[in-house]
Amino acid sequence: MSVANRLYQEIGNELKSLLKGGTYKIGDKLPPERDIADTFGVSRTVVREALIMLELENLITVKKGSGVYVIGLPNETLSEHDKLLEETDFGPFELLQARQLIESNIAAFAATQIVKSEILALRAILEQERQMLENGLLDDYSADEMFHIAIAKATKNSVLESLLDDLWQKRHASKMWDKLHSRIQDHSYRKKWLYDHEKILQALQMKDAKIARQAMWQHLENVKQTLMTISDSEDPNFDGYLFDSIPVAIIVNE
Repeated sequence: MSVANRLYQEIGNELKSLLKGGTYKIGDKLPPERDIADTFGVSRTVVREALIMLELENLITVKKGSGVYVIGLPNETLSEHDKLLEETDFGPFELLQARQLIESNIAAFAATQIVKSEILALRAILEQERQMLENGLLDDYSADEMFHIAIAKATKNSVLESLLDDLWQKRHASKMWDKLHSRIQDHSYRKKWLYDHEKILQALQMKDAKIARQAMWQHLENVKQTLMTISDSEDPNFDGYLFDSIPVAIIVNE
């Protein structure tokens, strides 16, 4: 499937058609996410990503605890900047779902290949992450990234390592991720993710592939669930666009 056919972009373009056609005018409030999802027969995840797309094009804005409002109307043709954005960017949920599918299996394989020096390196990374959180550096994800990349390195498979590194690079380059995280004020949930990391390391130490796969899958599911609970445009505690969680089946009882 070409990048032009990403579902969130299709829904975003449908919403832009409604703006062009006068269904919604500047100053109007858009329907709740759930209603938009029902109208187009898609998940709220896709709707959130479509709204992020429109926000980056300065067509809508979010009023905390109130909802999403129209602030601009689309041009007939996209600017060169917006064309480049659509061609190269990925939705936050797309990236995280890819990580969940790939990294759970990377962790399982790493459990069969990992050696003592790599366990010690992972412990050191977790200690660095712990110190950063204790010092209030809650919006610094560098140790988080190092932990996940180190697990991929432990597979001794350069293709898997490169694949995971590419997913992180896509996240770093994503304007949609930037928009998503720019609105988060409370990063205290990061401490829960450190606990998840500790459980993953325990599984790797035991060289238990099944538990390692489960621990990594659950960690990334917890990321989705945690971010979902702090992101609702109708909620007075809303801190910005994040994404809903679509359960993805995984066989872990092999």
